[in-house]
Amino acid sequence: MKTQENNFSHLTAIERTYLSYPAKFLLEKQLLQGKILDFGCGLGNDVKLLQAKGFDITGYDPYYYPQYPSDKFDTIICFYVLNVLFPEEQANVLMQVSHLLKPGGKAYYAVRRDIKREGFREHYVHKKPTYQCIVKLPFNSIYLNDNCEFYEYTHYNYQRRSSNNCIFCNPPKSLTLLTESETAYAILDGYPLSKGHTLIIPKRHVSNYFELPWKEQYACWMMVNKVQAILKQELAPDGFNVGMNINRDAGQNVMHAAIHVIPRYKSDVEGAKGGIRSVIPKRRVKLR
Repeated sequence: MKTQENNFSHLTAIERTYLSYPAKFLLEKQLLQGKILDFGCGLGNDVKLLQAKGFDITGYDPYYYPQYPSDKFDTIICFYVLNVLFPEEQANVLMQVSHLLKPGGKAYYAVRRDIKREGFREHYVHKKPTYQCIVKLPFNSIYLNDNCEFYEYTHYNYQRRSSNNCIFCNPPKSLTLLTESETAYAILDGYPLSKGHTLIIPKRHVSNYFELPWKEQYACWMMVNKVQAILKQELAPDGFNVGMNINRDAGQNVMHAAIHVIPRYKSDVEGAKGGIRSVIPKRRVKLR
């Protein structure tokens, strides 16, 4: 059976001459600070109106404003975007917003709460199939009514999410968080083997990766792909080693699951390149 594609999500954008309700709320609460990005800005209504009020704000939308941002931002707003995206697309947006947010910055998501039926429907104007779904996020809810909910997001290492002493449950602010999703985050290793050495860490506190629910395993590997793309764009490595240590006999020191993404560069080691087959030095095999 052919899977339906979500090609017309941009048609849900509407033209307005007034600020959206979430933008007005954040403005009144003085939460629009510093350099601001409207991620998924649609036709750019809020961007234009806030610029007219003197705010340093730019917009990005893959359809209407396709120039992807190259800066980092103090505040990112993302209004009613997630409701018209498939789950994989939602996860990608969360990871993109996280990567574009400055350390200590805040992002604000607005989602609809008035959706009665999930799935595709014919757009009443454009007569094209547009998708909509209910979205709930594990971030701090700062406003809720029958029509919408607003969430505030900060990087995982700017929160204390757990009372235990696991460093992966409570990563320090001094480490650079590369990206984050609902169930995992990626952070630069504090003791890197190479420039850009990154850990993808599930937020659930389990020591063995294989004990994670499969959806969380899938989220981790989606993040591996995102991290690889970020590192390739920013550091241009010549290759990667990707893997994990499970249990102490396999070299696991922190008993919390993690996936290592290690960029490799030409001549970064002498002799054998130190790939997966060199993980046990005495058993190293020289391949033709």
